Amino acid sequence: MQTVVQVPSDNEPSTIREVVSALRMQKLEARHEAQNWGDWIYLEGCTTVISIESMRGLTSTATIEHGEDERNDPTLAILAAFHKLGWVGIDEDGEYPLG
Repeated sequence: MQTVVQVPSDNEPSTIREVVSALRMQKLEARHEAQNWGDWIYLEGCTTVISIESMRGLTSTATIEHGEDERNDPTLAILAAFHKLGWVGIDEDGEYPLG
């Protein structure tokens, strides 16, 4: 399962550093890795990962790729972190609040 989150169109993008910091404020051990094929945020002890679009360190869209059978599901903490940054969820019906 995947959840897409993004900055609302009238807001400024976030830095990857701000995203990682927001995740850490939610008690998640987050680690950013930039790869040739894209940027990823890994969470210690979780199979859930965040694929995050980045251009010069700024980001406005991310896809949370939920791990299966997580012992401690990090989804609520991840959504709370993005909510604190002012991001929203996006699905086929449009934007929805994360909080």
